[in-house]
Amino acid sequence: MYNKAPLTINQQIAQLRARGLEITADDNAPHFLSHISYYRLAGYWWPMQAEPKENHIFKPDSKFADVISLYNFDREFRIVVFDAIEKIEISLRTKLIYHLSHEFGPWWFQNLEIYQNGMEAAKTLATLGEEIERSKDAFIKEHKRKYKDDLRFPPSWKSLELTSLGALSRIYGNLKNTITSKDTIAAEFGVVNHTFLPSWLQSIAQIRNYCAHHSRLWNRNLPSTLKLLPKPPNPWIADVPTQTDFPKIYVHLCCIKYLLNVIQPQNNLTIQLAELFAKYPSVDQNAMGMKPNWQQEPLWIF
Repeated sequence: MYNKAPLTINQQIAQLRARGLEITADDNAPHFLSHISYYRLAGYWWPMQAEPKENHIFKPDSKFADVISLYNFDREFRIVVFDAIEKIEISLRTKLIYHLSHEFGPWWFQNLEIYQNGMEAAKTLATLGEEIERSKDAFIKEHKRKYKDDLRFPPSWKSLELTSLGALSRIYGNLKNTITSKDTIAAEFGVVNHTFLPSWLQSIAQIRNYCAHHSRLWNRNLPSTLKLLPKPPNPWIADVPTQTDFPKIYVHLCCIKYLLNVIQPQNNLTIQLAELFAKYPSVDQNAMGMKPNWQQEPLWIF
């Protein structure tokens, strides 16, 4: 049975020091622990602890200042990644609306016959219905006022503006593989066909959620179900990660960068990441799966 009592900030500091974490007066630990919870920071000092982890003893030369530096790096890293994912989300939404509306009409997303799994599609539509009911957006309110006798959802170019990237990725992945638009969208992203893109979008949607909820992204295990293109039509990486590298962020960043190069060819993601690593030199890039020569790869030069 869990029976640990809450600790005051001074007790938290005393406990960390007793376990071997170096905390100086200049570190301003009371300030940080009053604004960032002990448990949240624990995700950043966890790698600094020796085995067995259950003892919570820090390795020699472990410093509170490095914990805060890593925390700040991760916060800025999430902002950079979230900005890139925003562009992918908007582009995917645009392509789904455009291609499928022309293939099946404005209400294609409510046509359960175009999906592989009708029950899954119905769940996604139910969630979308709730979003439409809650929406205070002017274009939704105006649609309801003007077409109050039309019991259908607003057309896709209105309704799908309310969907999350997770819902968009589920809609795309659940489309039958015979749907022309499914391959068209993948090809326009440079991902050839429907075989590969769903796993990329699933990964990116999960990373987006981590960013949106301010969860730790550095050193986090990520979905290892990515399907990589054997011969990408656009610039890619020569040093291709193996399956054991997939839980680390680097290969997922490569997928984000690949899509971003199509959506915004003049993007500065490479520069942003390089500047961030230079700003925080103590960050262990190996924990992210970064390759030593990643900036020289064709994908990252593009």
